[in-house]
Amino acid sequence: MATDATAEETPEEYEAFLGTVKRLTNVRNAAGILNWDQEVMMPEGGTPARSQQLSALSAVSHELLTDEETGEQLDALEAADLNGDQRAIVREVRREYDRATSVPTELVEEISKTTSEAHPKWKQAREEDDFSIFAPTLEKLVELKREYAEHVDPDADPYAVLFAEYEPYLDIETADRVLTRLKEELVPLIDEVADSEADLATDAFSGEYPEDKQEAFVRDVLDELDYDFDRGRLDTAPHPFSSGTQFDARITTRFNEEDPMGALLSTVHEFGHATYTQGLPDEHYGTPLGESRDLSVHESQSRFWENHVGRTRAFWELMLPAMQEQFPQLEDVTVEEAYEAANQVYDDNLIRVEADELTYHMHIVVRFEIEKQLIRGELDVEDVPEAWNDKYEEYLGIRPDTDADGCLQDIHWSHGSFGYFSTYTLGSVLAAQIDDAVREELAVDELVREGEFEPIHEWLTENVHSEGCRYTTDELIERATGEELTADYFVDHVTEKYGELYDA
Repeated sequence: MATDATAEETPEEYEAFLGTVKRLTNVRNAAGILNWDQEVMMPEGGTPARSQQLSALSAVSHELLTDEETGEQLDALEAADLNGDQRAIVREVRREYDRATSVPTELVEEISKTTSEAHPKWKQAREEDDFSIFAPTLEKLVELKREYAEHVDPDADPYAVLFAEYEPYLDIETADRVLTRLKEELVPLIDEVADSEADLATDAFSGEYPEDKQEAFVRDVLDELDYDFDRGRLDTAPHPFSSGTQFDARITTRFNEEDPMGALLSTVHEFGHATYTQGLPDEHYGTPLGESRDLSVHESQSRFWENHVGRTRAFWELMLPAMQEQFPQLEDVTVEEAYEAANQVYDDNLIRVEADELTYHMHIVVRFEIEKQLIRGELDVEDVPEAWNDKYEEYLGIRPDTDADGCLQDIHWSHGSFGYFSTYTLGSVLAAQIDDAVREELAVDELVREGEFEPIHEWLTENVHSEGCRYTTDELIERATGEELTADYFVDHVTEKYGELYDA
């Protein structure tokens, strides 16, 4: 872990400021637990009270951050003699403070209340396959988020302002550039795969797999990967996610009794998020140094474990025997067949979270383009289903028959999370870049094959996790990998891998 020498004396203002930061962090973390509970365990009737609870905590957070005294502390500290860690904390809080002081508390409360009420509306709309149930709430959220962006920076592109909420140090031009390049590079490759006559073992895992046995198996996988259950837990949720702190990093997954691969890779993905969170430094809990860097970095960790570990031949050499022990019907499946099944490209998949590694990014492009149009006022909410379906047909050659399989499949818009989706692709690109850097120093496949994950954890912790928010995203990427963010490694990775699998 890199740490600058401590300044001779810590300014008095800094101690008071740090107390404010820690109170703010703890209020937010308490809200995080309530959000987790709402999505995992809360009874359906709890929404009216929960929306008020979350709204109140959101208001308290906003007031703590935007208090006049916080601003005075920041002003004083920016001119003070601080060490590198202290300056990093001030930098991160200043960025948040400047955004938050632009937004009225009443608007923050309204957004929080609306998003809490939006979740059950989205859920009902999805269950009843009726976008019109969710549309009025989505329209309100779009309007509120436009208003939010207007307060933060009235002269900026509103979508760029919202994107910066999740990626403050990689600009919207970077996201545009990466997504445009992947669309140009991947669509021809996807077409070649579709035309390929390669005969992969896509049915290697066909059959019935009881949910309880799947859960037992993925728990064994988490143990093998060194997930710390003393600081985490595994539950189910309609849309898998992970959340928490280094002391309590929770995972959710979901099970389909006809698709054990889905639960396995989903769990490994969320493990990647959680092991990042568990790797944050305990001693810096409550400050930005004890918090993860932005969403692209977080997604790089989940994609590293899912795609560059969980989809490798080495992983299946390790885990297939354990899976066969849990499911005797797989006794004749070979490692190569398991590897092919884990890496098959689907020509008819409509669901982002079930997408293969190659076509996944076209799912992201659809969302990215629609979000930009919505926030910029170029697309009406009522026209979202048709626009969504048209883009799926254009980019993936398939068209949803239902809203549930189309524009209602993701939970993100019910959270008001506009600007979030592109971080999934940025994270995948970064994961490939990190994988290359790790493999320069470690024999990753050999370690995975032997179940020796500690050296991989150590590399990631030393170069990514332990840094928290000490560095900006671009600085962290360059320090960890030796160069700026580039899509080169991802393009090379999928071109080589799927070229081999499909003779493309």
